Amino acid sequence: MPNLPSEFIEQTRQLMGEAECNALCRALQADEPVSIRTNTGKNAPAPPQAHPVPWTDNGFYLNRRPAFTFDPLFHAGFYYVQEAASMFIAQAVRRYVNRPVVMLDLCAAPGGKSTLVRNCLPQGSLLVANEVMRARSQVLAENLIKWGNPEVIVTNNDPADFSRLEERFDVILTDVPCSGEGMFRKDDRAISEWSPEGVELCWKRQRRIVADIWPCLKQGGILIYSTCTFNREENEDNVAWIASTLGAEVLPVDTETEWGITGNLTGEDFPVYRFLPHHTSGEGLFVAVLRKKPDSEAGNSCFTGENTRREEADGCHAGNGGEWFADGISPSGDSEEEKPASVYSRRTIAETVYTDAAERRGRKAEGFRKGGKGKAMQKGSKVSGVSFPKETEAWIQHAGNFSFRMEDTLAIAIPADYAGFYDELKESLRILHAGITLAELKGKDWMPSHTLAMSTVLCKDAFPQTDLTLAQALSYLRREAIILDSSVPKGYVLVTYRHVPLGFVKNLGNRANNLYPQEWRIRSTKICWSRLPAPLVLLLAPTRCQILHPHKGSGASTGSG
Repeated sequence: MPNLPSEFIEQTRQLMGEAECNALCRALQADEPVSIRTNTGKNAPAPPQAHPVPWTDNGFYLNRRPAFTFDPLFHAGFYYVQEAASMFIAQAVRRYVNRPVVMLDLCAAPGGKSTLVRNCLPQGSLLVANEVMRARSQVLAENLIKWGNPEVIVTNNDPADFSRLEERFDVILTDVPCSGEGMFRKDDRAISEWSPEGVELCWKRQRRIVADIWPCLKQGGILIYSTCTFNREENEDNVAWIASTLGAEVLPVDTETEWGITGNLTGEDFPVYRFLPHHTSGEGLFVAVLRKKPDSEAGNSCFTGENTRREEADGCHAGNGGEWFADGISPSGDSEEEKPASVYSRRTIAETVYTDAAERRGRKAEGFRKGGKGKAMQKGSKVSGVSFPKETEAWIQHAGNFSFRMEDTLAIAIPADYAGFYDELKESLRILHAGITLAELKGKDWMPSHTLAMSTVLCKDAFPQTDLTLAQALSYLRREAIILDSSVPKGYVLVTYRHVPLGFVKNLGNRANNLYPQEWRIRSTKICWSRLPAPLVLLLAPTRCQILHPHKGSGASTGSG
C-alpha cells in the first residue's frame, strides 16, 4: 500500500486527535475483512464456520477470500459479496419503515446497498435503483436481476431527470460519490488520487445532489445519507447543512455498544454513525438518517412515529439548473468482486465529467431518456401485431399480482400495484430493467428469459429441470456448450446447481444451446485451481464438492454437483 497522504493524516489528526488518528492509520495498513450477505429471498442458508455481522441478520464474515468467480451460487444470486459496514443501512430501513413504500436508491451501482434494502423493505414495496454512469448501470441491472426480487426498477439517468417526480418517494438513499478515504486499503488508486481540493469538490457536489433530489422526497419521508469517507466536511457538516437549509430532522438509529460504532466527531449533538476500521470490522462508512419535516401533522405515515405524508404531487424543479453530477469520484463500499476494471471503472475525481443543463437537453433530443435502449429492458418501439403470450403467465407464482404487457419483442410482468408508476417513469427515465422479463420472441418461438430464471417467483415446475455438476455449471457460466443426459427432454430446460436455478438451455438432443447472457459470462479461460478452497461453494459442507486434478481439463470436476 502507498503511504497515506500527509495532508490526510493532518486532517484526520485535527478531527480525531493524535491517538485515534494513529490507530486509524495503522488499521488502514492492515488486510481488509471479507464478508458476504446471503439472499433471504432465495432462502440461502448461513455459510458454515462463518461469523455473523452483528448489525444485520444475514451478513457473515469469512475466514479468507475464496475465488467467488468459480462459485455457481454467486452467479445465481444466492449471496452478495459486500463490505460489512455497508450492511448497517439495513438498520436504518428497519427502524423507520414499517409498511410498503416506494424507495429510490439514487447512486446505486454496483448494487450492494440496493440488494440489501430490497431484502429488508416490507413486502409490497417498490425499489427504484438508479445509476448515472452507463457501464456501471449495466452492472447494477445484472446484480439486481440475479438477486431476483420482481419489485425493482433499474434506471440509468442523471438524477436531474427525476425532477418531474415531486414527492413520489417515501425513502431516498443517497450513497453519494465521495473522496473515498474509507476505501484506502481496498484500492491504492484512492490514495494516489486523494487531495484536499478533491474533498472540497466532493462536499460541494454532495450538497447539490441532495438539494436536487430533495423535492422528490415526500413530506415526512426519510433520507438516508451515506459516504465511504472520514472527513467532517463530507459527513457531519453536510448533515448539518441538510438539516438547517432544507428543513430536516436528524433521526437516531438503534445500535449496540459492542458494535464499536463511533458517533459525531464535531461536538454537535445530532446522531450520526461512523464505522472506523480500528473500532469495527469493516471499511469506512458514514451514515445519517434525516426526516423531511412535514407541512402539517395530518394524515398517515409509513414511518414509525410519524403521522403525515403528502400523497399527490404536481411538478418539480431541479435545485440547480447547471452543473450537477459527476460520472466520477469514488466507489461505494459495495463489492465489485471479480469484475474487469473496464466494466467498473472506479469512480474517481480524475474521471469527473459534469452533466450540465445543455447536455441534458441534448440527451433528450437524441432520444436518450425516452427511446434509449437498455440491454435488459427497452428495445425501441413496439412491434405491431405481437400479442402477449398467455402461456407465460403460468411461468411465475402469484400471477394475479402482476400486470402483463409487451415491450417490443419482450413479454414482461410488472407488479400490478406499481404498473401506473412504471408507465409514468417511462415518460421521463431510461429504464434498463423492471419487474420480470418473462420471454423474448425468437422467430415463432417464445424463449424464456434469464431474468425469469433468476426471479424469486419463478415457477420451476413449469419447465423440465436438470441439475448440473460443478464442471457443467462452470462450463454453462462460461457460455460453453454442455451435454445433457439423454433422459432430459428436448426443448427449453431450466438448469440448476444444487437445485438453485442458473438459467436456461435449449436442449436439441445431441447438444444444448447455452442461453446464458453473453455479456455476463465468466471470462476466465482457466480455473485457478490453487485458489479453490474446500469447499469451493461457500454454502456447502466440505465433503460435498471434490475438485480433481487440473490437467484433466476445464471439466475436470466431479462429485455430487
